Amino acid sequence: MEKLNDSEDISTDWENIKNNIKTSVKENLGLHELKEHKPWFDEECLDSLDQRKKAKIQCVQDPSQISVDNLNNVRSEVSRNFAHKP
Repeated sequence: MEKLNDSEDISTDWENIKNNIKTSVKENLGLHELKEHKPWFDEECLDSLDQRKKAKIQCVQDPSQISVDNLNNVRSEVSRNFAHKP
């Protein structure tokens, strides 16, 4: 094993290692293709999902019947909103 003397050697070696790992992953696993975003998925959809997330957190923190009912209502509303999207 070689000893490195200055930081440039370390940086260069790190870049080589990083590039070798990336190349190996591409060759063995293939590239991960990103999913296309649906054109109908908009800010309203994000807000609905955020409301559902907040209701779920509230229910976990305070598992009262009111929180559970609120979560179920929010879930139903979000489902209706998404069902009406094209």
